Amino acid sequence: PNEDLEERYARQILLSRLGLSGQERLRAATALVVGCGALGTHQADLLVRAGVGVLRIADRDVVERVNLHRQVLFDEDDLAAGLPKAEAAARKLRRINPGVVVDARVMDVRAFNVEALVEGADVVLDATDNFESRYLLNDVCVKLGIPFIYGGVIETQGMTLAILPGQTPCLRCLFPEPPPPGALPTCDTVGILPTLPAVIAARQVTEALKCLVDRASVCPDLVQLDLWENSFRSLKVAREPGCPCCSQGRYDFLSVDGAAWVTTLCGRMAVQITPAKESRLDLSRLASALGAAGQVTDNGLLLRFRPSESPGKELLIFPDGRVVVKGTTDEALARGLYARFLGG
Repeated sequence: PNEDLEERYARQILLSRLGLSGQERLRAATALVVGCGALGTHQADLLVRAGVGVLRIADRDVVERVNLHRQVLFDEDDLAAGLPKAEAAARKLRRINPGVVVDARVMDVRAFNVEALVEGADVVLDATDNFESRYLLNDVCVKLGIPFIYGGVIETQGMTLAILPGQTPCLRCLFPEPPPPGALPTCDTVGILPTLPAVIAARQVTEALKCLVDRASVCPDLVQLDLWENSFRSLKVAREPGCPCCSQGRYDFLSVDGAAWVTTLCGRMAVQITPAKESRLDLSRLASALGAAGQVTDNGLLLRFRPSESPGKELLIFPDGRVVVKGTTDEALARGLYARFLGG
């Protein structure tokens, strides 16, 4: 009912740039947040409070103690329950605003599943922690004509860019290729100021709201800031005529490889292994099978398996076949444990 709408969102409806008609457009919209860490939790919180009709959240990870100082939707109870981040966030968000449909997806976003994930979204917000995922989202959003709000944070610095396919530069106009491994600092090597994600997420959500209400107001500039040094700059950027994505219509990162994707996770002693093809595991059956080989905990959303013969190692096994091997950064060792216990 409009009475409920006008009461809950009274202060933002008073904004001349939004008004009741703008609020109704928000209620009719679907926003997708990819990643539910420091950026993603702030983004999701702001979007739900702003009254977007449907919020879809995708994240591959589970809540860890190291998350709690900056990832605002999680607490000690989520940590104790071993909840996936997307599910823990969704439970909080539904309590914050029952009028928003929150769709939690516990998944690793890959070339084979990204188009289905973004289907029906009116705007996509980047809250990922790696360039491969960002280029993948850039490709799919340009291909499908969906606004994409890029954001990045590291140490005390952050940046944002709103990408409107066909109108503004895309990510590959600015950065034609992903940086090589080890070329850039990570949260594991230089840390992150806990207030920084809140500022960058707020900028991303503001541009997302503009996309949904008044696209002509979207800022086309690359905005960079350093909170510690109190610096802020807005850089004019232009579409690159030779861009393989938005100029040539070549979506290199949407091509599906035939092998499992193995990656060391930022800020953690862990390796993630994602199968090349999407699958669904029977967790109860797998828990029974693994019980003889170690300690298994099943919370209904994922398995935690600690092999008896591999002290200090833990496998987080998700229903989609994805496994996070904790206690190592050795990808060969992680692959071996995956093959041994899951037959991959």
